[in-house]
Amino acid sequence: MENQRKSMSFLTALVVFFLVMAGQVCAGERFVPGMPYYFDVFDPAQKPWKPGYDLNYEEVFKNYQFYEIIFSPSGTEMTVNRYIHNNKTDSERYQINPDGSLSRQADGS
Repeated sequence: MENQRKSMSFLTALVVFFLVMAGQVCAGERFVPGMPYYFDVFDPAQKPWKPGYDLNYEEVFKNYQFYEIIFSPSGTEMTVNRYIHNNKTDSERYQINPDGSLSRQADGS
Protein backbone atom coordinates (compact mmCIF):
# COMPACT_ATOMS: atom_id res chain seq x y z
CA MET A 1 0.00 0.00 0.00
CA GLU A 2 2.84 2.40 0.89
CA ASN A 3 4.62 1.67 -2.43
CA GLN A 4 1.38 2.31 -4.33
CA ARG A 5 0.96 5.67 -2.61
CA LYS A 6 4.58 6.62 -3.42
CA SER A 7 4.05 5.61 -7.05
CA MET A 8 0.89 7.74 -7.29
CA SER A 9 2.70 10.71 -5.70
CA PHE A 10 5.58 10.30 -8.13
CA LEU A 11 3.24 10.11 -11.12
CA THR A 12 1.32 13.17 -9.94
CA ALA A 13 4.57 15.10 -9.50
CA LEU A 14 5.71 14.00 -12.96
CA VAL A 15 2.46 15.15 -14.59
CA VAL A 16 2.66 18.51 -12.80
CA PHE A 17 6.28 18.90 -13.89
CA PHE A 18 5.41 18.30 -17.56
CA LEU A 19 2.46 20.69 -17.40
CA VAL A 20 4.67 23.41 -15.91
CA MET A 21 7.36 22.80 -18.53
CA ALA A 22 4.77 22.98 -21.32
CA GLY A 23 3.61 26.32 -19.92
CA GLN A 24 7.18 27.58 -19.90
CA VAL A 25 7.62 26.65 -23.56
CA CYS A 26 4.43 28.52 -24.46
CA ALA A 27 5.45 31.54 -22.40
CA GLY A 28 8.87 31.52 -24.07
CA GLU A 29 7.23 31.90 -27.47
CA ARG A 30 5.52 35.13 -26.46
CA PHE A 31 7.08 38.49 -27.10
CA VAL A 32 8.35 40.67 -24.28
CA PRO A 33 6.58 44.07 -24.25
CA GLY A 34 8.82 47.03 -25.03
CA MET A 35 11.62 44.90 -26.47
CA PRO A 36 12.39 45.32 -30.19
CA TYR A 37 12.08 42.30 -32.48
CA TYR A 38 13.44 42.32 -36.03
CA PHE A 39 11.95 40.74 -39.15
CA ASP A 40 12.75 40.54 -42.86
CA VAL A 41 9.10 41.01 -43.84
CA PHE A 42 5.92 42.41 -42.36
CA ASP A 43 2.52 41.61 -43.86
CA PRO A 44 -0.33 43.22 -41.88
CA ALA A 45 -2.96 41.72 -44.23
CA GLN A 46 -2.17 38.19 -43.05
CA LYS A 47 -5.14 36.68 -41.14
CA PRO A 48 -4.35 35.64 -38.52
CA TRP A 49 -1.14 37.63 -38.46
CA LYS A 50 1.92 35.63 -37.52
CA PRO A 51 5.22 37.42 -37.05
CA GLY A 52 7.43 34.61 -38.32
CA TYR A 53 11.00 34.17 -37.12
CA ASP A 54 12.51 37.11 -35.34
CA LEU A 55 16.12 37.80 -36.22
CA ASN A 56 18.86 39.51 -34.30
CA TYR A 57 19.85 43.03 -35.28
CA GLU A 58 23.04 41.90 -37.02
CA GLU A 59 21.06 39.51 -39.25
CA VAL A 60 18.68 42.19 -40.51
CA PHE A 61 21.20 45.06 -40.49
CA LYS A 62 22.77 43.69 -43.68
CA ASN A 63 19.39 43.75 -45.47
CA TYR A 64 18.21 46.60 -47.64
CA GLN A 65 14.92 46.74 -45.74
CA PHE A 66 13.83 45.31 -42.40
CA TYR A 67 11.14 45.80 -39.77
CA GLU A 68 11.39 46.44 -36.06
CA ILE A 69 8.30 45.47 -34.05
CA ILE A 70 7.73 46.55 -30.46
CA PHE A 71 4.75 45.14 -28.56
CA SER A 72 2.83 47.24 -26.03
CA PRO A 73 2.63 46.21 -22.36
CA SER A 74 -1.00 45.17 -22.88
CA GLY A 75 -0.01 42.85 -25.75
CA THR A 76 -2.88 44.18 -27.86
CA GLU A 77 -0.95 46.83 -29.78
CA MET A 78 2.38 47.05 -31.54
CA THR A 79 4.55 49.62 -33.24
CA VAL A 80 6.14 48.67 -36.55
CA ASN A 81 9.16 50.66 -37.68
CA ARG A 82 10.44 50.21 -41.22
CA TYR A 83 14.14 50.67 -41.97
CA ILE A 84 15.80 51.11 -45.35
CA HIS A 85 19.61 51.09 -45.43
CA ASN A 86 19.49 51.12 -41.62
CA ASN A 87 17.57 54.43 -41.60
CA LYS A 88 14.09 54.53 -40.07
CA THR A 89 11.72 55.56 -42.85
CA ASP A 90 8.32 55.24 -41.19
CA SER A 91 6.45 53.99 -38.17
CA GLU A 92 2.92 52.59 -37.87
CA ARG A 93 0.85 51.39 -34.94
CA TYR A 94 -1.41 48.36 -35.15
CA GLN A 95 -4.14 46.95 -32.93
CA ILE A 96 -4.03 43.16 -32.57
CA ASN A 97 -7.63 41.99 -32.89
CA PRO A 98 -9.09 38.97 -31.05
CA ASP A 99 -9.18 36.98 -34.31
CA GLY A 100 -5.45 37.57 -34.82
CA SER A 101 -5.84 40.14 -37.59
CA LEU A 102 -4.27 43.60 -37.43
CA SER A 103 -5.95 47.00 -37.67
CA ARG A 104 -3.83 50.04 -38.41
CA GLN A 105 -4.18 52.79 -35.82
CA ALA A 106 -4.64 56.35 -37.03
CA ASP A 107 -1.71 58.69 -36.44
CA GLY A 108 -1.99 60.62 -33.20
CA SER A 109 -4.26 58.08 -31.44
